[in-house]
Amino acid sequence: MSNSSSSINAAGIVAIVLACALFVVGLFVAIPMYNVWQQEMQGKAEFAKAEQNRKIKIEEAKANLEAEKLNAQAEIERAKGAAEAIKIENGSITPTYIQYLWVRQQNAAANKVIYIPTEAGLPILEAGAATHD
Repeated sequence: MSNSSSSINAAGIVAIVLACALFVVGLFVAIPMYNVWQQEMQGKAEFAKAEQNRKIKIEEAKANLEAEKLNAQAEIERAKGAAEAIKIENGSITPTYIQYLWVRQQNAAANKVIYIPTEAGLPILEAGAATHD
């Protein structure tokens, strides 16, 4: 019985060693294949990201083009309005109309700087408070 028991134990140990060896050999084959698969998936993800970024840039360029077209149309309409105003003024721009345009521009300006002409027609660039001793 001990002879048969030892042969069963030896066969079991051989089977375990053989299974471990097959497992190790399987790892040597599977790990490189997994690394290749992982690199391929990473490449596909980077390609998809690059494609999405390209589409975003194209859409931004289209939006910029549309904005420029609308700005050009607005400028044309402003020019038509100015031409109509000159036509109403009988082809001449009067000093009163120029003053009106200047006042209207001042109301729309964010930083309001008013230049006051002097006798020589030059603006006062900087004025400070006078100090008295």
